[in-house]
Amino acid sequence: MISARRHNTAQHGFDRKLIAPMILGSVLNPVNSSMIAVSLIPIGTAFGAPPSQTAWLVSALYLATAVGQPIVGRLVDTYGPRRLYLAGTALTGVAGILGALAPSLGMLITARVLLGLGTCAGYPAAMYLLRSESQRTGHDGPNGVLTALAVASQTISVIGPTLGGLLIGLGGWRTTFSVNIPLSAACLTLGALRLPKTPARTADTHRTNMDLAGIALFTAMLTTLLLFLMSPHTDHWYLLLLSAAAATGLAIRELHTTQPFIDLRVLAGNIPILATFGRNLLSFTVSYAFLYGYTQWLEEGRALSPSAAGLVLLPMFLIAIVVSSLTGRRTEVRGKLIIGGTAQIIACATLLLIHPDSPIWLLVAATVIVGIPQGLNNLANQNALYHQADPARMGSTAGLLRTFTYLGAMIASAASGSFLNHGADTTGLHNLATFMTASAVLFLTATLLDRSLRRIGPTTTKTSHDKKESSTC
Repeated sequence: MISARRHNTAQHGFDRKLIAPMILGSVLNPVNSSMIAVSLIPIGTAFGAPPSQTAWLVSALYLATAVGQPIVGRLVDTYGPRRLYLAGTALTGVAGILGALAPSLGMLITARVLLGLGTCAGYPAAMYLLRSESQRTGHDGPNGVLTALAVASQTISVIGPTLGGLLIGLGGWRTTFSVNIPLSAACLTLGALRLPKTPARTADTHRTNMDLAGIALFTAMLTTLLLFLMSPHTDHWYLLLLSAAAATGLAIRELHTTQPFIDLRVLAGNIPILATFGRNLLSFTVSYAFLYGYTQWLEEGRALSPSAAGLVLLPMFLIAIVVSSLTGRRTEVRGKLIIGGTAQIIACATLLLIHPDSPIWLLVAATVIVGIPQGLNNLANQNALYHQADPARMGSTAGLLRTFTYLGAMIASAASGSFLNHGADTTGLHNLATFMTASAVLFLTATLLDRSLRRIGPTTTKTSHDKKESSTC
């Protein structure tokens, strides 16, 4: 009886051995995104580089990740998560060694590009494994694991700068790169021991045919677009023309090939997932604009020290973690997005009330309010994508979701640079807040109009489980 029960658990329960490598692989990107914030000044001092040059250490990782996520995700769909996970985490270790030994800023930027590419595999591999485990067990609702992924990323974002500062204090800025070596070793060990080997699909004759032309056009389209968003000046309008030309070529290519990199026919017919991509872009546009713009205003417009500004922002991250932890196991998506969208609008409107002589409690209140959508929107969109995506393309679709995240970050960065181009004064902050409010209103409107979200909830999991049992009978 006991052995039969254990066998039943192994057959129908989520394989918990997968959780550690999934989470560790997924946090490699956020830890490298956040630690660099405290490394820019010492790196600039070491190489005699101005902020305009060291800023490429941030942009290089964003660019490589935004382009690489869906490409690596497609490879995960094609070859399974194990190979890409191991290759990606190995590349992360190589990038850590290169960064620790880099003799120049250019080599350091190269290391950041490799870090961006190496850390691309973790999230698509995790989403692929979640879907494959759901198909194996017949339980289509791994909300606890999805929550763990979201909370782990949020926690790393909070402690990343602190960890970076501690590492710099112990061994200088190069330690923020060399820390990737033990992290890579841990991922390689866990991945080799715990990730399942994907069996060969001999029936799939097109399995090894990669759409290299589609990948090249997608890379050109996104790279030129992101380069423009990094520096949106009139002299750089040609980048938008190049991006549009690449997008046209991509559309023609993908509509006339049997094995497209991005199946535009399927994607165009899946309006709910396109809406999820759009909501994700709007959500992160607001959150990153708040992070970039409000932080600068606290230091310049309110004249707070960097440490004091950090303390004002801390509640935002803490509230996000608490909200995600409390609501993560609930399958409902629409209610979370409505509450998150409403809170975004209130937070943006609060910024319009803030002035240099505003009391500290009002400054903190804004960060507390914005922490609510931080904890709800990302997790809800992630849950929505899990239920909306084609299981055969879960990796590439999850990668595209991350691409829209970084597009939002780039738009936010461009908006902050535009509205605060004469300094982070209160007028600039209020103009940025107006832009953020418009984005938040679009987010909430898109949520309210998306009727497909009503179908994602407890009935989704129950229906899937019922179907599994019915087919078994």
